[in-house]
Amino acid sequence: MIGHNYYTYITTNPQKTTLYIGITNNLSRRLSEHFENAGRPETFARRYHCYNLVYYELTSDVNVAIARETEIKKME
Repeated sequence: MIGHNYYTYITTNPQKTTLYIGITNNLSRRLSEHFENAGRPETFARRYHCYNLVYYELTSDVNVAIARETEIKKME
């Protein structure tokens, strides 16, 4: 879908030992969700307290955001 904002982002935990890579259409809301849910075991980002933003990219094409997320994950 073209015309909206999509963010590919990387967060880390306070110790900077774990990275989380994701996409969203609302970066501030998503970061708040990561922070508010830190420590809950249901998801990776929650389990490892990954709520500190270290990097993001903005695009208007969701397919570009998804492709970039995939590309970054392959670099890990």
